[in-house]
Amino acid sequence: MRYDLRCLSVPLPEDVAKLKFFGDIDRLNRVIDLKLQKDIPQALKERLRLEKEIMALWPRAYPHDQEAALKKLRDCFGDFSEEELNILRNDDAVEWAYINGKIHYKNNFLGNLLKTRPQYARRALDPAVLKEAQEKGDFLDGIMRKMKEHGELNARFHIRMEMTVQPPQGRERMPVTAQLPLPIEYAQVKNFQLLSLSHPDAVIAPSDYPQRTVCFRAVPDKPFFVEYTYETHIRYASPDPGKVLEQQPTFYTEEYAPHILFTPYLNMLCAEIIGNEKNPLLKARKIYDFITTKMIYSFMRPYMTMPNVPEYGASSMKGDCGVQALLFITLCRIAGVPARWQSGQYVAPGDEGMHDWAQFYAAPFGWLFADPSFGGSAYRNGNEERWNFYFGNLDPFRLPANSEYQHEFYIPSRHLRYDPYDNQDGEAEWDDAPVPPQHRDTRLKVLSSELF
Repeated sequence: MRYDLRCLSVPLPEDVAKLKFFGDIDRLNRVIDLKLQKDIPQALKERLRLEKEIMALWPRAYPHDQEAALKKLRDCFGDFSEEELNILRNDDAVEWAYINGKIHYKNNFLGNLLKTRPQYARRALDPAVLKEAQEKGDFLDGIMRKMKEHGELNARFHIRMEMTVQPPQGRERMPVTAQLPLPIEYAQVKNFQLLSLSHPDAVIAPSDYPQRTVCFRAVPDKPFFVEYTYETHIRYASPDPGKVLEQQPTFYTEEYAPHILFTPYLNMLCAEIIGNEKNPLLKARKIYDFITTKMIYSFMRPYMTMPNVPEYGASSMKGDCGVQALLFITLCRIAGVPARWQSGQYVAPGDEGMHDWAQFYAAPFGWLFADPSFGGSAYRNGNEERWNFYFGNLDPFRLPANSEYQHEFYIPSRHLRYDPYDNQDGEAEWDDAPVPPQHRDTRLKVLSSELF
């Protein structure tokens, strides 16, 4: 079933909201079903139907009860009291929710703690935890200095991405439509070359399609895969605010429901951040500084469960790379600075993972990069040079597969996608229903990478 995602801006009835945040999913579904039988506005009906889909995601996102969470913490740190966990929860340092009235913690709450609070990384019994963070920082510093020294840095990648679908009983011979992301040939990407496909009749989206994919349709008796090479070319930017032109474009300054909305709170926040500043480059810098110095990085539950992602980040003062990038884009647009989405994968040697960042525009410099989460990490670790670098610049170890947020695939999905906003590790569906994440597995492998 497809939905109009703009309905997320419709407020939930109070009784449904109470059940939602108590985590009483069964009763919530019954109450919604009763409401749907009544003569209520169509937009509210759409919102309530979508809420049932959203709440189905919560138990999987928050699997650890208090006892299981404490065990994971004690296995990692040795000594860890329940009181310490409660203090972290009170400080919103661990992501939690009520499931049937009981506290449950996010599936990756421990990794988030180690990533965002160096004092816990130092306490970990496994010394590799701290070493890994230090090595990543050293690697990024080396790349940044090479870019500054040479004025540009290019990279060539050989990638294989594969999705395996494990159908439940009764669906083994049903055809699956699987969509795997591909690099978009725009911005920093050049020289994309397709090498091989698991199914030769797969459909490749146009080279500049905003959420580019290769679309397969077959019975999943073997993995779906795509193999290709591409290059990224990035010039080092150090734009002078004094050279910014008076006339600036107005593209990419509009709202886009349900997330890029100029809400009263975000309007007030933007005014507070930029003050009387008129220079678009300096406006963007003020917004970047606010996000990177005031917000805490936090792994998130599925974005589908948040009615407005940027407002969530701005009110909770936390968020992952996508929350921070989307907040940066929204605040820039409110301030009249063109800004847009870019996402896909971070593909450094031995350190691949899904990632989101942003671009903003200031004439005469054109499109510039901003990566608030990488910048915020540098700031938290006292690395001012790298903090400044990720405003205006980006390392070349990226696979940009999405240039627009919340864009339909070239071969449209029949059903609600697991992530209807972005596409980093693919989607799959049968003719009559989506393939849930527990029945598919996607792996990206960097077969080779080199700087040149």
